Amino acid sequence: MSDNGRFERAPSRFTDRITEDGRDGWPVEAGRYRLVVSRACPWASRSLVVRRLLGLEDALSLAVADPVQDERSWRFTLDPDDRDPVLGIRFLSEAYEAREPGPPGGVSVPAVVDVPTGRLVTNDYQRITLDLETEWTRLHRPGAPDLYPERLREEIDERMDGIYRDVNNGVYEAGFATSQEAYEEAYGRLFARLDQVSEHLAAQRYLVGDTITEADVRLFTTLVRFDAVYHGHFKCNRNKLTEDRVLWAYARDLFQTPGFGDTVDFDHIKRHYYVVHHHINPTRIVPRGPDLRGWRAPHHREELGGRPFGDGTPPSPPRQDEVVVPL
Repeated sequence: MSDNGRFERAPSRFTDRITEDGRDGWPVEAGRYRLVVSRACPWASRSLVVRRLLGLEDALSLAVADPVQDERSWRFTLDPDDRDPVLGIRFLSEAYEAREPGPPGGVSVPAVVDVPTGRLVTNDYQRITLDLETEWTRLHRPGAPDLYPERLREEIDERMDGIYRDVNNGVYEAGFATSQEAYEEAYGRLFARLDQVSEHLAAQRYLVGDTITEADVRLFTTLVRFDAVYHGHFKCNRNKLTEDRVLWAYARDLFQTPGFGDTVDFDHIKRHYYVVHHHINPTRIVPRGPDLRGWRAPHHREELGGRPFGDGTPPSPPRQDEVVVPL
């Protein structure tokens, strides 16, 4: 937190990359790594969506942390004996300590852990999905979409930069602000950007080009949490997502696309934000609403054209052990 009450996100500490050529010492290898996520976390949810869309479930195993942390941060209390069955650890911090002995500075998800050594490889949420899309291509499923096409990368990067600054991180800057000035500044940037994105999406189905890209994944993970937590809990309350005709239809379109909504757990999302952020919600009461049934309502975005998976195909249904309770 800065002196003026503005929330400042710490950069990822461990930024090694898993690449085809293994230049950081971590070569792409099926079954070697474990992706650790919380379904509550928007940054981790990016990797969940991308992993599903690319069909990497068999190549990159998944550990899901309890949405409610304790003093040691993310824990594996959803698993038998409160221990991850593959890594054999109770807390994600143990993988951080295996990488760098001593008290871990900040334990975050998503994280990728090297299974043979139990060491953290990376917690670089900005890079993990891009590498899954560009370095793990040998292990992609047949028909996997190109989520980061080279010819569109400059435009995708530009879109993602503004969305990250004002929307993905902007909701946190509003919610964690400790001064009126810092809150109002973040609030203003957030809704100015959402208005801009809404105008852009009124005329085209997806953010860049006519297929789903990494830019859509990153916007979706914030929009899907907007009414459930950001509108009230983070005071981002100029309007709800459901009150913006374009963004609400766009979010429903993605939610109903295989690989998106089937990774979302609203129970985890709400319990994490309202219980863990006790400095914002000291009673830790988790609200019953909002009504989530509208996520399955027709969106009519197909009338704008576009092909969700381009020349590819939808992913197969989620594995039985990764199925999320449907709405």
